[in-house]
Amino acid sequence: MNKPIVVIGSSNTDMVIRVKHLPAPGETIMGHDFMTNQGGKGANQAVAVSRLGGQAAFVARVGDDGFGRQTIQLLREEGIDITHVHTTEGVSTGVALIPVDDRGENSIIVASGANALLSEEDIEAARPMIARAGTVLMQLETPIPTLVRAARIAHEAGACVVLNPAPFPPEPLPAELLQCLDLITPNETEASMMSGVQVKDEATALEAIRAIQAQGVQRVILTAGSKGAYTEEGGQLICIPSFKVTAVDTTAAGDTFNGALCVALSEGQPLSDAIRFANKAASISVTRMGAWRSIPRRVELS
Repeated sequence: MNKPIVVIGSSNTDMVIRVKHLPAPGETIMGHDFMTNQGGKGANQAVAVSRLGGQAAFVARVGDDGFGRQTIQLLREEGIDITHVHTTEGVSTGVALIPVDDRGENSIIVASGANALLSEEDIEAARPMIARAGTVLMQLETPIPTLVRAARIAHEAGACVVLNPAPFPPEPLPAELLQCLDLITPNETEASMMSGVQVKDEATALEAIRAIQAQGVQRVILTAGSKGAYTEEGGQLICIPSFKVTAVDTTAAGDTFNGALCVALSEGQPLSDAIRFANKAASISVTRMGAWRSIPRRVELS
């Protein structure tokens, strides 16, 4: 059996509303089709791992409210190891407010709640599970010192450490985190912020990848939405095209990509095949509304 894929990160309850266009500052618009959905980058990625065939475990914090209790129950029903999903008393579960326009584009406002309290002590409590993992997948919706501790434990144990650097912070990522990473998966905006290179075409994508590699992470996958994903092999830019679909909602597309990528790599698939598998999973997710609701199962990719 493949080793577990441990996801360390956030869990939110998403409140999604469809709108004709995303509101400008100071603008009030009328929306339609409201839904409440499970989300959070960490939880989304854990669900993607589990649905796509991986052995998923999740390290996170939720609040002692109805949202938190529901999240724990639903994670359990997804077959995810929730031994280290902890409830924080007196704090709310994370919440995200998400307007989605008629083109499927969204903007997201997150209130971190219990996610902000995921601590280095929580990571130490999960050390045996992290040390047994084949892959550890993280994002940036929880405190960075907590992620540094997790990355160090995973790296020293020989796990593949993957960072999806979203949302990208105002400050540069610490070197002690980057030196523990085996793979980083920025989108175009995150790659631009991390590298200082404005990504607008294939030439600048390769320039940005090389600048990120110079910071200490040799394997970089730059995701570019409908254009697919870029990586570098042998000094050359490799483009893995996306699958052409009509997007309804891009919420959790990146999380689906990251979960699928880790599953494929854990199965020993070559990098280009793993990216293609992840692109296919993400392409399915954008044809559906919501976060967890949009994430496909393995049988849908066959």
